[in-house]
Amino acid sequence: MNHFLKNLLFVVLVLALGSCGKFDKLVKSSDYELKYQKAMEYYNKHNYTNAITLFQELIPVFKGTERAEEIYYYFSYCHYYQGDYSLAGYHFRNYYRTYSTSKHAEECAYMNAYCYYLNSPKYSLDQQDTKYAMQEMQIFANDFPTSAKLDTVNQIIDKLRSKLEKKAYEITKQYYNLSDWKASVGSGENFVKDFPESIRVEEVRYLIIKSLYYLAENSIESKKLERVDKAIENYLKFVDLHPSSNYLREIESIYSGCLKLKDKINNKSNGL
Repeated sequence: MNHFLKNLLFVVLVLALGSCGKFDKLVKSSDYELKYQKAMEYYNKHNYTNAITLFQELIPVFKGTERAEEIYYYFSYCHYYQGDYSLAGYHFRNYYRTYSTSKHAEECAYMNAYCYYLNSPKYSLDQQDTKYAMQEMQIFANDFPTSAKLDTVNQIIDKLRSKLEKKAYEITKQYYNLSDWKASVGSGENFVKDFPESIRVEEVRYLIIKSLYYLAENSIESKKLERVDKAIENYLKFVDLHPSSNYLREIESIYSGCLKLKDKINNKSNGL
């Protein structure tokens, strides 16, 4: 390391230690007005770690005053800007409940829901946070029906619902590809119930029919007839709902197989 770099490193280290020393003194100080001013300075300079330390101490000091609302407001945003959306959401939610008449109440109610949205993972992972986000966004829309953010809220809800839809669709496909016919039927039926307007409904109904047929084929004798009848029932409904479907030719073949299987079951039960 050359002489210049050594000197530069020494200067940086001295400044850092000096800065830490000043902050330690500030934390130990009982001058709460100064602490508030410095907390705001740190916040405006994006030093959220130091700002949080000071705001956290000031919250109980100014409890019950108008300034407490402002301190808690910025304290909540410190966590948000640090990327801790779970903790930020908690504080935004608590702010809204504590200061429901504040000028920041609507904003914090929205930010609570928005933090849930930011925590929503990709569709292949567990979607509990996605469901919470939809729930919180809907609560916001109900609480603030004239909010300027409603269009954004509805767009976010649509995105979240789309993620849940894709997750449910992929689960059905996975069960089908694994030849778990019973699970494929169950998840497919749930999909159709939960997402009746989805562009994937037609395909899922098609998978349900095929899964029911294969399930009937591989069932014990006492369940075969019930399951093949259900496959036929779903076929007839499919033809009625999707008369121009690209899947028609294939499921007509499945339907023929169902009729043959039903005849075979009936003949066997009649001793023929």
